[in-house]
Amino acid sequence: MPPIESQLIAELALIGICTGFLAGLLGIGGGMIMVPFVTIILTHRGFPPDYTVKAAVATSLATICFTSLSSVRAHAKRDAVLWPVVKVLAPGILAGSLLGAQLAVALPGKVLGIVFAVFVAFSATQMLLNRKPEPSRTLPGPLPTFGVGVAIGWLSSMVGAGGAFISVPFMTWCNVRIHQAVGTSSALGFPIALAGTIGYVWAGRSLPQLPPGAVGYLYLPGLIVISLASMLLAPLGARTAHRMDITPLKRAFAFVLYGLAAYFLLR
Repeated sequence: MPPIESQLIAELALIGICTGFLAGLLGIGGGMIMVPFVTIILTHRGFPPDYTVKAAVATSLATICFTSLSSVRAHAKRDAVLWPVVKVLAPGILAGSLLGAQLAVALPGKVLGIVFAVFVAFSATQMLLNRKPEPSRTLPGPLPTFGVGVAIGWLSSMVGAGGAFISVPFMTWCNVRIHQAVGTSSALGFPIALAGTIGYVWAGRSLPQLPPGAVGYLYLPGLIVISLASMLLAPLGARTAHRMDITPLKRAFAFVLYGLAAYFLLR
């Protein structure tokens, strides 16, 4: 891998700091922040247009492997991870993630960018609506929950996210406390990210010419720098989440997401 210039390190580190803190605070894997800004960085460095979004998604998923481990450790210390729910959702998530990565690679880069924009706008809308569930509603049985896991994994690997945009609303809709939903979501981020990363590396193994520092669709400098920075900040975000009402912050973050969605639609 060629040497990394100092400006690139600083840009990637800043992305890692922001995404790591938000991963711990809101239970998100960071893809909604990582993918747009990694795409911008790679575009400015002359990467092929059809490669940039896919590389950003793959790199985002790979970093979530590390961010989720750091975040879940902090949440588990506060008994905020529902491990029985993780065990039921994880198999479906693994299957969906592998399938989603293969479908994403088959799509043109512009189409994948539009898919990502729609996903981000949907996530922002869910944050703003903050609907309250019926008091009697509970988590469904194993088979429906497995199906939800497939949907979470499939869409997450398509857009490079940790799955919280579906798993947190799904669990709170089933009357799981918000802090437990966020903590459980952080645990689900690892199988999503691992399966998706493997899918993107495998799908890009036969590309005719890879940019410097790339392994398939995975951009190694981004993985290394963003992961180190995000792992340092994820525990701080988790501690902050347990000390405050995160609802106002989620609403503000939703408007940031609308801006990122607009960027992908207009680029």
